[in-house]
Amino acid sequence: MYFDGAANIYGNGLGAVLTSPEGRQFPLTIKLGFDCTNNMAEYEACLNGLQVAVTLGIKELDVFGDFALVIYQATGEWQTKDSKLIPYQKYLTQLINKFDKVRFHHLSRDKNQFADALATLAIMVKLDCGIHVQPIRIETKINLAYCLNVENEMKIHPWFHDIKIYVKSREYPLEAMENDKKTIRRMAMNFFLSGDVLYKRTFDGILLWCVDSGDARKILEEVHEGICGTHANGHTMAKQFQRHGYFWLTIERDCIEDVKKCHKCQVYANRVHAPPQPLHNLVTP
Repeated sequence: MYFDGAANIYGNGLGAVLTSPEGRQFPLTIKLGFDCTNNMAEYEACLNGLQVAVTLGIKELDVFGDFALVIYQATGEWQTKDSKLIPYQKYLTQLINKFDKVRFHHLSRDKNQFADALATLAIMVKLDCGIHVQPIRIETKINLAYCLNVENEMKIHPWFHDIKIYVKSREYPLEAMENDKKTIRRMAMNFFLSGDVLYKRTFDGILLWCVDSGDARKILEEVHEGICGTHANGHTMAKQFQRHGYFWLTIERDCIEDVKKCHKCQVYANRVHAPPQPLHNLVTP
């Protein structure tokens, strides 16, 4: 069992994680509705975690915490002199006697991050009293779910594949409905095919090269934060791409989303001095 308590200006909370020998985890997070010191919050975390372990019928338990006071007072190496903590230690002794074997271990804070995060979550999140939240499932992924928010495409065909085929041979996709065919015909009027390259024709007759998601990702990365990147805003980037002769359907939206996800843009951008709440209209007599 890993436990941790938290007490700050936002409130008091605790977090504990019970891990079975098979690796199953049972997280526990509680927001304390009374004032307490940090020492009391740590004891609350340990005691509530032990209570759950007793309820689950656990007989042997290893307890890990990053707060030395609770760990060494539980093992008897340190004495309890604070009057607020004496009842906690007595109740802790009663809970320990309900197990066949309990071992307490002190570990560094960086190895107790999950319990610490649960305690912080209990303080920061505002929920109605007694509400039950399903356990959070945490996964590790090595592949990006998106890349700069460029629309996902099929691995075989780019987004302009149907338009290109229609312009070239006047053929529709096999699964296309009548409305789909009308849409393809309408969109194809603004495209021009030269050899194997498809161009988007603008209202003033300029041809823009249609790029797929792979090329769009490279262009976004290079223009925004590459060697010559200026970290321009989304609208400016979209205009730059079109001036350089590139086009894809979601160009403006992707540029705006890319800027929102750029860390440097968020840190060094000019702050807009806007009021935290809408201003009230003042009615003058």
